[in-house]
Amino acid sequence: MSVWADTKRADDSAVQAILSDLHDRIGPQRFNAWFRGGVRIAVEEGHVSVAVPNPFVGNWIEAHYQSAIAAAAAEHTGRKRPVLVTVDPDLSGAQRRRQLDKQAEMVERATAGRARPRRAIQQAPLRYRLEDFVVGTSNKLAHSAAVAVVSAASPPFNPLFVHGSCGVGKTHLLQGICHAASHCSRRPGGLTCRYVTAEQFTNEFITSLRHKKVDEFRGAYRRLDLLAIDDVHFLAAKRATQDEFLHTFNSIQTAGRQVVMASDAHPKLVGELNEPLVSRFVAGMVVKIDPPDAATRLEILARRAAAMKLHIPGDVLEYVAMHVHGSARELEGALLKLGALAALEEGPVTVALAAAALADHLARTDSAVTLGDIEAVVAAFFGITPPDIHSSRRTRTISLARTIAMFLARRHTRMSFPEIGRFMGKNHSSAVLAVQRMEQALKADDKLRWLTPAGPREMRAGEMLALLGEQIT
Repeated sequence: MSVWADTKRADDSAVQAILSDLHDRIGPQRFNAWFRGGVRIAVEEGHVSVAVPNPFVGNWIEAHYQSAIAAAAAEHTGRKRPVLVTVDPDLSGAQRRRQLDKQAEMVERATAGRARPRRAIQQAPLRYRLEDFVVGTSNKLAHSAAVAVVSAASPPFNPLFVHGSCGVGKTHLLQGICHAASHCSRRPGGLTCRYVTAEQFTNEFITSLRHKKVDEFRGAYRRLDLLAIDDVHFLAAKRATQDEFLHTFNSIQTAGRQVVMASDAHPKLVGELNEPLVSRFVAGMVVKIDPPDAATRLEILARRAAAMKLHIPGDVLEYVAMHVHGSARELEGALLKLGALAALEEGPVTVALAAAALADHLARTDSAVTLGDIEAVVAAFFGITPPDIHSSRRTRTISLARTIAMFLARRHTRMSFPEIGRFMGKNHSSAVLAVQRMEQALKADDKLRWLTPAGPREMRAGEMLALLGEQIT
């Protein structure tokens, strides 16, 4: 059997072996949905590179398939290699519409609790610590709030809700809070805490219903001293799970214990969250993390280089920090490429060499706002997923979300109409028409209408775009 994931049909037998192994490990349906045609895998010096078309696919692969990729790579390269996921928007054009539809359907099934059952109690590994978090002007308030949660004798605010685009450090803060709380000196043995994603909470709840272990599920969560729940936007439109989480939230908060959460969007902009949940979320501390500024990016690069034992000159790190405006993941990707360049050159890397080596990468990250940021915010607002936006579905909600994403892409990025259309799986004229429609709606002060499981909703175009714009910039 021959499998291929946009590897240019290279003669790299190791890559082909990894892909074939991965196909067997995760099954043909998952492989075809996530890896065939839209993802590029390569074995680099010291790591395995996985290039993806957008942040959503990258996050999904990191969460669900990173260990399988690492195991396959170790099997066929003879040693363990870290797996680095990077975003390459040019790959979006390689994704077939049928593949995008499969991704949307798979995400919908998983987040609705129909995924493969997991064990009821399973603590995700805590990879991050608060002391390793790089603090800058863009995240200082969020970091201070996180430190206050674990250092104060009683919670200074409850809940703490952190939001921001992909890769700005939300998961780092939540896991750091849990790690610090579990080693808290206020109680022998630390506080009982748990970090989970909203998807995992949903799956565990559905599993407990199936196996008639709801009391066990509730007891495990409601006795916690601290609950950290990531990706809250995945609760959108899941009424039963929202009701269960509301009762869990109330139980923990009423007992004087702590809840911390993270989402891609502000609570009021997460589509299809019920009002009781939203009101409780905004009653605490809601803080946004912005993309890192130049000084913070430089500090991230310096720390990552030291951890990876890379000797990159300071002027080169400054050059990268000034030109790569994306997330910490993108910074790390650029750093790994510089490390490979240093090994090949067998000498110091100069700014000129770095500029030539990173030319393609810099061209894709020269804007502080990316299409991935835009589609993540829009999807969260409408209670759908980024694959829905790319799919061929034409429901009123998805069509409106797609139109708004194209309009915001034109407003907040330097991308042309053909580039926007290609990223969204459409053509040039579709992007032009989307922008024209939104411009007309703004000029006429029209109300935009869409459907939700709770019934129809509407909002004036100007108000909606202003709210979404605040989340993007």
